[in-house]
Amino acid sequence: MTITSNGFQSGFGNEFATEAVADSLPQGRNSPQRVAHGLYAEQLSGTAFTAPRGANRRSWLYRVRPAAMHGTFERYEQPHLHSDFGDGPVTPDQLRWNPLPLPQAPTDFVDGLYTMAGNGSPAAQHGVGIHLYAANRDMQGRYFYDADGELLIVPQLGRLHIATELGVLAVEPQQIAVIPRGVRFTVSLPDGEARGYVCENFGALLRLPDLGPIGSNGLANPRDFLTPHAAYEDREGQFELIAKFQGHLWRADIGHSPLDVVAWHGNYAPYQYDLRRFNTIGSISFDHPDPSIFLVLHSPSDTPGTSNLDFVIFPPRWLVAQDTFRPPWFHRNIASEFMGLVHGAYDAKAEGFAPGGASLHNSMTGHGPDAATFEKASAADLARPDVIAETMAFMFETRAVIRPTQQALDAAHRQRDYQACWAGLQKHFAPPRG
Repeated sequence: MTITSNGFQSGFGNEFATEAVADSLPQGRNSPQRVAHGLYAEQLSGTAFTAPRGANRRSWLYRVRPAAMHGTFERYEQPHLHSDFGDGPVTPDQLRWNPLPLPQAPTDFVDGLYTMAGNGSPAAQHGVGIHLYAANRDMQGRYFYDADGELLIVPQLGRLHIATELGVLAVEPQQIAVIPRGVRFTVSLPDGEARGYVCENFGALLRLPDLGPIGSNGLANPRDFLTPHAAYEDREGQFELIAKFQGHLWRADIGHSPLDVVAWHGNYAPYQYDLRRFNTIGSISFDHPDPSIFLVLHSPSDTPGTSNLDFVIFPPRWLVAQDTFRPPWFHRNIASEFMGLVHGAYDAKAEGFAPGGASLHNSMTGHGPDAATFEKASAADLARPDVIAETMAFMFETRAVIRPTQQALDAAHRQRDYQACWAGLQKHFAPPRG
């Protein structure tokens, strides 16, 4: 039996209450002596009990069996997924990859994860892991949870049906899903195959950024974030529970579906968001604003104004700035940037950056438009607006150096001639004579 979505609740970080069977939620208390319908009460905490009220995240689950019921865990080998970002030298070179090839053998979402880069660690509770995924099979009788971090999933090819303990997400390219740390889920592929990106956040939970002088509206609006209603499986059989814990995968037998939460209430739950609803802000006079105006979600660090993770998108938009080089300018950043492309073309690269591909520009590594883009933009007629259409690029930006894994450096789909895109930039300097 596959559980299906029965709608969504709107809002970001709200206190939700939902039940798939009437009168399952206790009234006036969280843990009564006997829960209705013979259910078990279980709290799922995403922050410390004593976290400030505005930052506290937890949900109460009312389920057929508690999460403690499963067999003994043993190591599960998936050689391409890990949190080993190495301790050796990191190249300052610009790096870029073609899309991760789709698998030939039957491969589900978990076995299709491929670690590209990262920093920090689950043990330190800061940093990120950056992965790609490529899959061609449903997770048949397999369930997964990540105890190391919350998962930001960015589909690029194919839809994902993500059945979780707290309900069902259904996302397609140009939408995202966020699965909180510890929440169990399974993924099926309505289109038969899928590919995309995953950012594993080891640090503070993702949240909406403050808007400052933008005001009370704009960027990602809270009401566009959707959290599922309760939906559950009540079935027994020979299933497998896979956990990512302290950088390693583990498996255990489980004799029932762990997606058996009949009702829940709280503010710690999976959610999805359509990137096409992002309200883009930009200049209507001159100069190209900083990319922080494209911020969807961020994980703050212990340094004010500096993020453990920023999730930034570059959606369709108008460019109207006068006396201005309109594409992204040449740049060196104290932070580090991992970029992906979901749809269309990226306006700073004329070729070579394909949907499903990725690039990495680490701290203080120079990057920017390629030679063809620079020459075209330098000669553009600024009396006319530019419409950047049919595109969706994004960036995972972190305050720490993003360390590429050895498998990413050695990968056949790495573009070893990436630097050549700047080789055609010409010297235009012409000082006045005399």
